[in-house]
Amino acid sequence: MMKKKLQRFLYHYLFPYAGLFLVRLLSATYRIRIVDPDNEQNILKAGGRLVYASWHQRFFPGITFFSSRKPIAIMISRSRDGEMAARAVNILGWRAVRGSSSHGGGQALETIKCLAGQGYRIGHIVDGPQGPFGTVKPGLIRIAQYAGLPIVPTIISGQNLWIFNSWDRFMVPKPFSRVIIRFGSPIHVPEDMGKGGFEQMQARLSHALNQLYENTDAVWQDDARIKEIFG
Repeated sequence: MMKKKLQRFLYHYLFPYAGLFLVRLLSATYRIRIVDPDNEQNILKAGGRLVYASWHQRFFPGITFFSSRKPIAIMISRSRDGEMAARAVNILGWRAVRGSSSHGGGQALETIKCLAGQGYRIGHIVDGPQGPFGTVKPGLIRIAQYAGLPIVPTIISGQNLWIFNSWDRFMVPKPFSRVIIRFGSPIHVPEDMGKGGFEQMQARLSHALNQLYENTDAVWQDDARIKEIFG
C-alpha cells in the first residue's frame, strides 16, 4: 500500500512538477524564431482546426511554446509513463486524451474529434512514444481522417544540442540556443483513400517531414540564413 502511494506521489506530483520547472527554466533562455508562419496562421484564421505533427526526438522546445496555442489536446498512451506525461500536460493547461492504437484508441479518436469541434488544436508525436524513430505511425493519419483535420508538419531545430542515448537520440537545445520552429504546408487526408491509399499517405507525410527537417537543420551551416532568420 505504501509503495503504491509513493509511486502515485512520484508520478502524479513530484516528477511532473519538477520536470516542468526545469523545462520552463531552460526554455526561457532560448532565442526562438518562427519560419513559414502562414502555413499555420492561415488555418487558424479560417477556424483553427488542425493537427501539429512532429517527431518525438525534437519536441522539447515545443513543450512550452505550444502552450501559446491553447486550447490544445494531445493523445497519450495509458501506460505508467503516459500517466506522468498526461499529468505534466494537464499542468501546462493542455488536454490529455488517453489512448493509443493498441488500447483505448477508438474512444480516444472520438474524444479528439469532439474536442476539435470545440476549437481545440491537436498535437501529435508521429513516431512516439517508443518508435521506431522517424516512422509515421497510423495514429496521425487516423486522427486527421476521422476528425477531418489538416496536418501541419511542425519542425523544431536547435543549434547547440544535448543528444541523449535513447531510442530516438532525443535532442534538447542547450541554454541560450537559437531554435527554429517551422510550419510546413498543410496536408489534407481524404475521407476515402482507396486501396493502398493509407500507405501512400504515410509515405507522403514521412517524405514531407524528412525534407523539412533536413532543410531546416541545414540552416546552422549557413551563416547567411542564420542572419536572415535571427538578425
